Amino acid sequence: MIGSLRGTVEGQEDGRCVIETGGVGYVVHASSRTLGALPPPPAEARLLIETFVREDAITLFGFATAAERAWFRLLTTVQGVGPRVALAILSALSADELSFAIASGDRASLGRASGVGPKLAARLALELKEKAGSLALPVTLAEGIAAPSLPGGAVGDALSALMNLGYRRPEAQAALNRAGAKLGDEADVAALIPAALRELAR
Repeated sequence: MIGSLRGTVEGQEDGRCVIETGGVGYVVHASSRTLGALPPPPAEARLLIETFVREDAITLFGFATAAERAWFRLLTTVQGVGPRVALAILSALSADELSFAIASGDRASLGRASGVGPKLAARLALELKEKAGSLALPVTLAEGIAAPSLPGGAVGDALSALMNLGYRRPEAQAALNRAGAKLGDEADVAALIPAALRELAR
């Protein structure tokens, strides 16, 4: 089984890229987010890989972050979600957005993904809520992939502080959103952090 792949980015086409290593070009299927984060050919990159083996094919799925791969694995445990649909969901929603959508039961956001209708969105929200709560979402980036940035200004500083306290980004961001809505756009870090902590304690 292939766990990761490092090599030269040879090119991209819809839903997949080719990574050449050791004289072999590997076709790797990936979300639009991972493909968009790859450096332009012929730069070198490293992707985390999930290998699917069937009688008639070996298919590689690539991920920019360990969090995205963890969600891919979790999504494919849901009936009706194969690898292609899982990639469509990860193309429509980042790992953080997906965490928040599952935690809040936001079926409309889940339904933004190609191939996810109302029934499947409801199943995802129902089946994954408990699983996602216990899912450790590492954010280690594959080599050659740019790190996602935190929001700027007071919100970004407050989010960073909450994450340093041990809160996961989705729950910290949701608490800050609620706190910011109450305090207004001019709220500073000193006001946002305690307000968000009160929201988290509810």
